[in-house]
Order: sequence, then structure tokens, then C-alpha cells
Amino acid sequence: MDLEELKSLKKKIIELIAKSEKDILDMENMTAPVTPENSIGRISRMDAINNKSVMEAALRNKKAKLGKLRMALKNIELEDFGICQNCKNPIQAKRLIFMPESTKCIRCAGR
Repeated sequence: MDLEELKSLKKKIIELIAKSEKDILDMENMTAPVTPENSIGRISRMDAINNKSVMEAALRNKKAKLGKLRMALKNIELEDFGICQNCKNPIQAKRLIFMPESTKCIRCAGR
């Protein structure tokens, strides 16, 4: 990747981090405990508990991705950024633009 592509990628990572942080705050609000004092009915309460579980899983995934994005932002200045951890070939620029947290090329990630 050339310098312009790296600058563009860094800007995108910063934007994705900001969006992820906002999404995490929203998701944390949506995973509040379902209190039994609410008179929403048994079926509705079960549905709310199920939705809470789904949202908690999505929240864990979002937090994991945020950690990877922060690591990518930290490592973008390193000489080996954009190099596959397995085969040591360059990771395709399109892959890094789509998934800046990628540490493996498409071929190695598929294995």
C-alpha cells in the first residue's frame, strides 16, 4: 500500500472506531435486565429475554471487533502492517479497506 492508501485506511479505521463505540453504548442500553415487575405478559417477557440474549451476543462481537480495530490503528504505522501473518504475502488492499482489522490474506483466512 502506498502512503495515500494508508492515510485513507487510517481515516476509515478512526471512523469505524467512533461508530463502534457509539453502537456499543446503544447496545449496552438495550441489554438492560428484563425486570419481572413490568406487566408485559409472560410471552412478551420471554421474547424480551430472548432479544436481550441476541443483543448480548452482538455486543460481544462488536466489542471484539472494536479491539481489533484499535489494534489495527496502533499497528498501521508498523512496517509489516498489511502483511499476512501466515504466508507473509501482502493482504489485498480491497480486503483491508473492507476489513481493516484483517491480519490474514483471503487465502489464509479461508483455511
